[in-house]
Amino acid sequence: MFEFRFFEIWREPDYIDRLINGVLLSVELSTVGGILGLFLGLVLAALKTQNSPLIIRYLSSTYIEIIRNTPFIVQLFFVTFGLPLIFNYRWPFEASALLAMVLNFSAYFAEVLRSGIESIHHNQIEAAKSLCMTKSQTFFDIILPQALANVYPSLTSQFIFLFLTTGLISEIGVEELTWSGRYIADRNFRDFEVFIILTVLYVLIVFTYKFIFRLFHKLIFPWRIGR
Repeated sequence: MFEFRFFEIWREPDYIDRLINGVLLSVELSTVGGILGLFLGLVLAALKTQNSPLIIRYLSSTYIEIIRNTPFIVQLFFVTFGLPLIFNYRWPFEASALLAMVLNFSAYFAEVLRSGIESIHHNQIEAAKSLCMTKSQTFFDIILPQALANVYPSLTSQFIFLFLTTGLISEIGVEELTWSGRYIADRNFRDFEVFIILTVLYVLIVFTYKFIFRLFHKLIFPWRIGR
């Protein structure tokens, strides 16, 4: 009969430290990567929808399609091992992982934001023109707030998926949460208990993110509450 032996994990201070550090690194990379990816995605979405020159729209669309139609693990290896060979530089693996996450999720954020921008009725843009508002004022004061509010649930779901994707970056040696779990399991051979603990930690972090996102929604879009 199988016997759970969680104490073999808890009794080792080194294992606890690695789990804590793994949680912190996973949260740090996903938070920074999500913020940077969101800003880059906003730029890409604006370039696709705001009457940019044809070549700019073509380049942004090409970038988005290439990123969205290739596996993240391939992009991760290319950024980690390919770009240093091409440009002759050397980065820590954490920086390479962060760059790969930003590049990957900016494309997904861009498509979510594009759908939000295109959901704004053209009459509102005409009304802004009648008030002599500039294109930048129209975009930032009229279009963007409503677009973000419309796609906020999709953005938060994408961000949570970004956090869960951090498990893949252990493949290049980044000591995040999944790497920490594998490190422990390789030494005490209690794989089942280790991955139960990882599952609980991932679920707790995801629910924490969801709670924070609900608070942000109430603070940023109070006029959307109750809709």
